[in-house]
Amino acid sequence: MLFDTHAHYDDHRFDADRDALLATMPAHNVGLILNPGCTVETSQTAIRIAETHDFVYAAVGIHPEYSMGVTQDDLDCIRALSAHPKVKAIGEIGLDYYWEKQSPETTPPRARQKELLRAQLELAREVGLPVIIHDREAHADCFDIVKDYAGLRGVYHCYSGSLEMAREIVKLGWYLSFTGVITYGRAKKARHIIENLPIERVMIETDSPYLTPEPERLQNRRMRNSSLLVHRVAERLADFYGLSVPEVERITTENGKRFFAID
Repeated sequence: MLFDTHAHYDDHRFDADRDALLATMPAHNVGLILNPGCTVETSQTAIRIAETHDFVYAAVGIHPEYSMGVTQDDLDCIRALSAHPKVKAIGEIGLDYYWEKQSPETTPPRARQKELLRAQLELAREVGLPVIIHDREAHADCFDIVKDYAGLRGVYHCYSGSLEMAREIVKLGWYLSFTGVITYGRAKKARHIIENLPIERVMIETDSPYLTPEPERLQNRRMRNSSLLVHRVAERLADFYGLSVPEVERITTENGKRFFAID
């Protein structure tokens, strides 16, 4: 059984067939899915989706892209949502510096992103939930903040940092999650990192509807990704670790269930 630990079924690209698509997952060996929110609204939607499908769970949080305009009322709403029995984490939260050069006028200032990240890490510690970290081109700043929260559990989703930082993240007792990006032909760096990590600290995800894996991506770069393709990530991990695909499926699913406290 596969566990897609990060997929955005709240996204509008699933509006036409969301429930029908999710209903097919068990027949395709996808037994668990975690849907993180990025705003108060999408966090609420993630919970509604989880309520509709037994094997879908939710996380609630505010993505750094939406840092501007976040109020204490928004954080209080996230806190209230976190009490729902199907909510298993606070996320996705973090730092994102990618858009600073492309859209400096609309990118939230670094100071505001850091402030919101700290507030949500505090919230996670308060409510006793792990966190899902989004770290895009902000590796040093992000790690400097999360390491201040001793005892908090977390996962770096779609990990893109260095091997050295990955090792430090593992030392914290945290996890790293990988997407279809590791199936791309240029993913030599990812292979080097993964081969030097304990598989017991690794999870798999699609980040649907984004980051469609190969070979599907080669056929259609605009193809909508879904949990139906999370097996591609497991297959590539099996290649990197020299394990069978069923072994990787079992280990990464156990990792995800343990991390998110899912029986």
